[in-house]
Amino acid sequence: MIDKKTSLNRLYRGARIAAAATALLVMLGCDNDKEVDPPAELTELKATRDVHRVWSAGLGGDSERLRLALKPNVVEGNVYAASHDGEVISVAAATGKRNWIVKTKLALSAGPEVGGGLVVLGSSDGDIIGLDASNGAQRWKRAIASEILAQPLVVNDIVVIRTVDGHVEGLSVADGSTKWAVDEQVPRLTLRGTAPPVLAGDRIIAGFDNGKVLAIDPRNGEVMWDTIVNSPRGRTELERLADIDSPARVSGDDIFVVGFQGRVAMLARDSGQIWWARDASSYRGFAMDEQNLYLTNSDSVVIAMRRSDGAVQWEQNAMRRRGLTAPAIDGDALVVGDFEGYMHWLDKATGALVARQKTDGERITNAAVADAERVFVQTDSGKLLAFRSKSREVKTADSGQ
Repeated sequence: MIDKKTSLNRLYRGARIAAAATALLVMLGCDNDKEVDPPAELTELKATRDVHRVWSAGLGGDSERLRLALKPNVVEGNVYAASHDGEVISVAAATGKRNWIVKTKLALSAGPEVGGGLVVLGSSDGDIIGLDASNGAQRWKRAIASEILAQPLVVNDIVVIRTVDGHVEGLSVADGSTKWAVDEQVPRLTLRGTAPPVLAGDRIIAGFDNGKVLAIDPRNGEVMWDTIVNSPRGRTELERLADIDSPARVSGDDIFVVGFQGRVAMLARDSGQIWWARDASSYRGFAMDEQNLYLTNSDSVVIAMRRSDGAVQWEQNAMRRRGLTAPAIDGDALVVGDFEGYMHWLDKATGALVARQKTDGERITNAAVADAERVFVQTDSGKLLAFRSKSREVKTADSGQ
């Protein structure tokens, strides 16, 4: 059980980390005495992929510059989404028709996660709420007392919550009561963002701002192994930033992680042993298929790396410094969003730009999500949009057309 003193200490640490992260953003982006390279300008694109908007819905709750972890979640033909002003909706993925809408009155900052009949979300004030997935009715609510910037995870009868101060907690799906807790010390200065916990077989994988990755038993919170992937280096706190802020990716017995100012690495699921590692820097993250990892680095260069050894297959640098999201896989293409609300489609085999679409002109912080037919994206102003895309058929002389 967590006492009041522990909660207050956690709240203090979370506020300190958030303040440090804000200071970092100011130092990196708002120093008028230093010349900063501007974002790449978009040039005219001859599209070779057809993209059209299927539907859109307005959620409200502008979260510009807050870098929240609010992104759509597609489950069994429905899209669940939430806004910073507390609104949560469920709509049909095919049509955008609303199933239900709930106003929680919370400053929502992470989620939604859907599982076990629940829709789970976290708030900037450290609240966790569990809603009934069928109608949005509140089942339970808990106060963790530290900001949540990582999507929760539902594993069987446990909801796993990760807060900004290195705290991981397992809650009961039934009533939100605490089952176990794990704390990992994090540096005084970190980037704003938190790696969400992910499931890898019988264990939870969580990355931390000190460059460490932990494997946790979801049944009891036991740490099964820990590995330092991103060792802090340098003389100053800025140079020593080594955050792992993006979700790990899992394929069978292989786990892939990437950190800021550090490395992308493949780890063994059973032991945490590093099989290979390559220099890389990303706080956005990556997508993965059977052959490659598709990474957006900290300079908004999209890179394809071979899964087996990390060898670079191609790089696309036409969108440098445009604040790109991590890629999402859309059939034979990748899709990323940028700080001006543009969606960019890239050929997965070559990295060539093949299509572009405008949303509402607001920043897209979080990666799009896709089902078999559509791509869903949420802008920081709360606009939820669905797109459908496909490659154009290439006409040749032999085809008689």
